[in-house]
Amino acid sequence: MEELKKVAPIEDFNWDAYEKGDTFEPAVRQDLENAYDGTLNKVSDREVVDGTVISMNKREVVVNIGFKSDGIIPLNEFRYNPDLKIGDTVEVYIENQEDKKGQLVLSHRKARAARSWDRVNAALENEEIIKGFIKCRTKGGMIVDVFGIEAFLPGSQIDVKPIRDYDVFVGKTMEFKVVKINQEFKNVVVSHKALIEAELEQQKKEIIGKLEKGQVLEGTVKNITSYGVFIDLGGVDGLIHITDLSWGRVSDPKEVVELDQKLNVVILDFDDEKKRIALGLKQLTPHPWDALSAELKVGDKVKGKVVVMADYGAFIEIAPGVEGLIHVSEMSWSQHLRSAQDFMKVGDEVEAVVLTLDREERKMSLGIKQLKQDPWETIEEKYPVGSQHTAKVRNFTNFGVFVEIEEGVDGLIHISDLSWMKKVKHPSEFTQIGAEIEVQVLEIDKENRRLSLGHKQLEENPWDVFETVFTVGSVHEGTIIEMLDKGAVISLPYGVEGFATPKHLVKEDGSQAQLDEKLQFKVIEFNKDAKRIILSHSRIFEDVAKAEERAEKKAAAKKSSNNKKEDSPVIQNQTASTTLGDIDALAALKEQLDNQNK
Repeated sequence: MEELKKVAPIEDFNWDAYEKGDTFEPAVRQDLENAYDGTLNKVSDREVVDGTVISMNKREVVVNIGFKSDGIIPLNEFRYNPDLKIGDTVEVYIENQEDKKGQLVLSHRKARAARSWDRVNAALENEEIIKGFIKCRTKGGMIVDVFGIEAFLPGSQIDVKPIRDYDVFVGKTMEFKVVKINQEFKNVVVSHKALIEAELEQQKKEIIGKLEKGQVLEGTVKNITSYGVFIDLGGVDGLIHITDLSWGRVSDPKEVVELDQKLNVVILDFDDEKKRIALGLKQLTPHPWDALSAELKVGDKVKGKVVVMADYGAFIEIAPGVEGLIHVSEMSWSQHLRSAQDFMKVGDEVEAVVLTLDREERKMSLGIKQLKQDPWETIEEKYPVGSQHTAKVRNFTNFGVFVEIEEGVDGLIHISDLSWMKKVKHPSEFTQIGAEIEVQVLEIDKENRRLSLGHKQLEENPWDVFETVFTVGSVHEGTIIEMLDKGAVISLPYGVEGFATPKHLVKEDGSQAQLDEKLQFKVIEFNKDAKRIILSHSRIFEDVAKAEERAEKKAAAKKSSNNKKEDSPVIQNQTASTTLGDIDALAALKEQLDNQNK
């Protein structure tokens, strides 16, 4: 066993200092501290310095700035830079060289903010490409963290194509250009679109330079509007107008294409200066009229769908891109031209007959009334003269009522054939449009497709009876119901009306009869055909006076004659004798003349 060496203890060793942890003499310690401090950076609070990332985890980043201790910074202050790694140099702001725990307190966010405004202005001036972190959405665009400043990214500046979902950009780090700065309000506007526009502009020139009319290209549906579809041709956009999407009618482009769909299009036209490209989709398929069956002819029945309505008719699509017009006059046998909307509406499936067909002009006219028999072909059998029917009032004129017995069968009731009794001034006094009315067929005009109808003929003519009641000279009680310039209308028994002129309305005392006055009237004229009765009130007392006067004259004449017979009988006999002689002489003269003639 090796012998242990005996070492003498240091005589002046300070055991009390050793127990307290002070292993160095004060002078030695001071020398060591001075030497150590010489290896550290001189830093001050509220100063921005560069540091090196020496470690990092999911929550924190440890940064060495060459100080006696390292600083810890939350990782979320570096979220704008997801590529951060150990060894990267970062700028930090010294908040405190030593906190209560002796820890160096740093902030990367404050360091960026301290230098950010100068950097942003420099980026605008130098057209520098910078990185930014998209923090969140806002009205009209996004909020971007640029050098610690919250900048605004308009939605139209995110990309060259319209953005449908803004949320997919939140949390991403992208490159931007500073496009505008408001120095007064410290507002910054950035753009990502500006970075790629210059490159796209060059691409557009190259693409447009190679374009030719009729060229077929593949594109992607970029945007859909009410008037057409924008197609991305690989750096340049073209428009397919809604009329060039399909040979058939298209109400909404979304019926034909969908977003991001890839399809072939043909170039119809383009403009080098304005860089507008007109594209077509339907032109890649043959025109439907060219594929229309050669066997289709006039008189054939076809089925189709109503695609457009107008007052004058309806357009029926019998195949995509092949349409025919049904004029409103071909929708019904009725003579009343109504609106086409009364018969059908857009979307209806209809069957029709081909009336005309022009393949060169690509036009076709159709009819639906031809699917029914024309009612006028058998009009005499179905509506013979004298037959009675129920009709519907369609229209009025001053001279009568137009009615429809069934669709396509019209007739006219003359105003004089509405009533035996009532004097109708206008048909609206007797009936109304849309009402039903009983009629009798009086006459058939097949050529003009019109029936002459009557309503009063359904009843017996009461004037045959009135002719025996209101005879000329008969007296009846009547009431004045209307006063006119030419006379008055008088209501008589049985609902009959008569007329009296002003001179026949004078009463016995010389006054004029008034409205609503009830008097006796004498019939002075009766016309059954014209349904006219002329009356007189004054004639009653005038005839009595005349009768009395005649009676008095007759009595006076009789008395005078009797007096002459008594006073001069000789003269009377002489007169009579003379008269007989004259007669004999005339007879003799006549006989003499006859003999001479012989």
